Amino acid sequence: MSAEHATGATAARPVLAELSVGDVVGTRTVEVDRARLVRYAGASGDFNPIHWNDTFAEQVGLPGVIAHGMFTMGAAVALVEDWAGDPGAVVDYQTRFTRPVAVPNPGVATVEITGTIGAIDADAGTVRVDLTVTFEGARVLGKTQAVVRL
Repeated sequence: MSAEHATGATAARPVLAELSVGDVVGTRTVEVDRARLVRYAGASGDFNPIHWNDTFAEQVGLPGVIAHGMFTMGAAVALVEDWAGDPGAVVDYQTRFTRPVAVPNPGVATVEITGTIGAIDADAGTVRVDLTVTFEGARVLGKTQAVVRL
């Protein structure tokens, strides 16, 4: 079972002049299970056994099977894309991988995502959205920032 739940996303594109630093643009919960990892592996071509084989993952020092870092990064920026109303409005996106997301079998790993306006550049027509991405209360992505042209 996997699901996404979002709040704060709007149907209309945000208006730069109506935004302030500190505004929360939205929150999202992403539940990751083993089936989602298999689908992501097929779509991305990343079949590294740390994403599907508990024994292998543990032998290399991981807590078990972990979600693909690029999956987690993509799930986080989807919040910004939805808020902006256009994935093409995201002109820059950066993060650091700080902690793995261990995915139990059976069960789900729950990733929490919050987007907040971190900076506004009225001259360039852009905003920087700072993303907080956590799993089990700890950040899994660090210094996660998306620049959006509005």
